[in-house]
Amino acid sequence: MKDVIMETVQLNKAFSLGETIYAVNNVNIKIERGSMNVIIGPSGSGKSTLLSLLGGLDRPMSGDVLLEGQSYRALSEDQLALLRRRKLGFVFQFFNLIPHLTALENVMLPLQFINTPHKAAKRRGLELLERVGLAKRSRHLPLQLSGGEQQRVAIARALANRPAVILADEPTGNLDTKTRDEIVALFQELNQQEKQTFVMVTHDPSLSKFADQLIVMQDGCVVSP
Repeated sequence: MKDVIMETVQLNKAFSLGETIYAVNNVNIKIERGSMNVIIGPSGSGKSTLLSLLGGLDRPMSGDVLLEGQSYRALSEDQLALLRRRKLGFVFQFFNLIPHLTALENVMLPLQFINTPHKAAKRRGLELLERVGLAKRSRHLPLQLSGGEQQRVAIARALANRPAVILADEPTGNLDTKTRDEIVALFQELNQQEKQTFVMVTHDPSLSKFADQLIVMQDGCVVSP
């Protein structure tokens, strides 16, 4: 029996724009532990809304998301925030690093949110920067790093709490082709060597070849690839 780490159950999210528009329409997906999952579709297809629902950053109109068997619907806002901190990692297109913090301090930040002792957080941060090839850049501020280096710091930060799932929203969309390929290679390495589960939203159809599961969205629905 396959180990499903995350799933959606009849998930719906609609917006009222003069008429009711379903950004996510009755979506049922299953994410297996240790898998690479890529969500593609045109602009407005609902893929980023789906990722926000998976990340507990938004609430559905109806339906549910389950992570390791835990229903999001059953959680209060505070409980959902704690689940995000402990079990989810996020990587964004524009990195979202804190500009006045060094690379190491940015990576340590999620650990501080769950009251990890400073020495342990620093040790974990340095370990992760080494893992993504940036050990020598630990004291640099984000503006002193290239786009690819900033994204590596963001990936290290997403890994800090040893998350069950990393959710990545257009993680290569702000990078040149060479740097994009390096970041995708890093995702593959983390997935294959450390069995890290990824769910990635992208406009780039070339990334679909790396997916264990390709999820194609159109008009808020999952359609066959």
